Amino acid sequence: MEQPEGYRNLEGELLQLLAERAAQRVQKTLRPGEDYLPVTGKVLGADDLLAGVDAVLDGWLTAGRYAVAFEREFAAWFGSRYSALVNSGSSANLVAFSTLTSPKLFDEALRPGDEVITVAAGFPTTVNPLIQYGCVPVFVDIDLATHNIATEHLEAALSPKTRAVMLAHTLGNPFDVATVKAFCERHRLWLVEDTCDALGATYQGQKCGTFGHLASVSFYPAHHITMGEGGAVLVNDRRLKKIVESFRDWGRDCWCEPGVDNTCGKRFGHQLGELPLGYDHKYIYSHIGYNLKATDTQAAIGLSQLRKADAFVAQRRANHAGLLERLRPLEPFFHLPQATPGSEPSWFGFLLTVRAGSGLDRTDLTRYLEGNKIGTRLLFGG
Repeated sequence: MEQPEGYRNLEGELLQLLAERAAQRVQKTLRPGEDYLPVTGKVLGADDLLAGVDAVLDGWLTAGRYAVAFEREFAAWFGSRYSALVNSGSSANLVAFSTLTSPKLFDEALRPGDEVITVAAGFPTTVNPLIQYGCVPVFVDIDLATHNIATEHLEAALSPKTRAVMLAHTLGNPFDVATVKAFCERHRLWLVEDTCDALGATYQGQKCGTFGHLASVSFYPAHHITMGEGGAVLVNDRRLKKIVESFRDWGRDCWCEPGVDNTCGKRFGHQLGELPLGYDHKYIYSHIGYNLKATDTQAAIGLSQLRKADAFVAQRRANHAGLLERLRPLEPFFHLPQATPGSEPSWFGFLLTVRAGSGLDRTDLTRYLEGNKIGTRLLFGG
């Protein structure tokens, strides 16, 4: 039904008022020594906020037109065939790993007791799904130059039970993709890239998140683009895409978009397992899945943010380069971050590692920085 003229006028006036209000929002100038300097922060403009409001005015609050557009444009930005929007980067890791346990993969599926190689210093939700599905994480130490997995230890971590490798690109610095991918291909292993901290990072000119069988991305406020909470799974294989969407959407076998019925043209014509012929395909479940969809409001904000992603990545690189130049004189005390050879990182943070024998104590240094209103974080693992 077409909206009444008065309603459309009211909607237009509301958007105009919101645009004026959003335009008044200015970034506060930080005063050194007086204001707390956080480790990171979101950058939202009036266009982002208005996109979210526009989605709310649609009245379609679950995944809808904005979610469809975001998935299409996000995959295109990466150079991936498909992306699946979820409600967080942690959920993206869960869905990506769950996909590899699907019975639809037959003998290729991961099973309890299988070993998965991962890195010793990483965020918990890169490892949690392995444990949740009964797999065994095999931890490999990091290289102090790049703080990514020390690839010279990969062969030592291999056993007859090894079935997959799941690694993050640490703080936006790509791991040694060539070595890791060759290792996976040589031993017929699944590869999952946790790209949550590395949106826009490239290795040999190709975006990270497109090398593995599956990849995860996060849109939490600390990340390169944000929709508040949110994440995505990247995938190129159509078979894996359907499984990803199934685990995200309750475990259902049907692949219809929300609000759409009978995409396959035989909703009541399937014979699946021992169910009666013609049992409604929309209510057949082939996995023990979840409901991990994002809302259309989130997708609308994310779509607006995506159009600024290249500028955000460029600014992060410039900020990191400026810090690196200023901190060079402190190299006797710290291991300063180094880009992985052949890569162009999309830096998530600036990592300082205290050198052994430097005379510095990490806890004392952290307390000093925090006491002087400079925010700090440890490198994840714990």
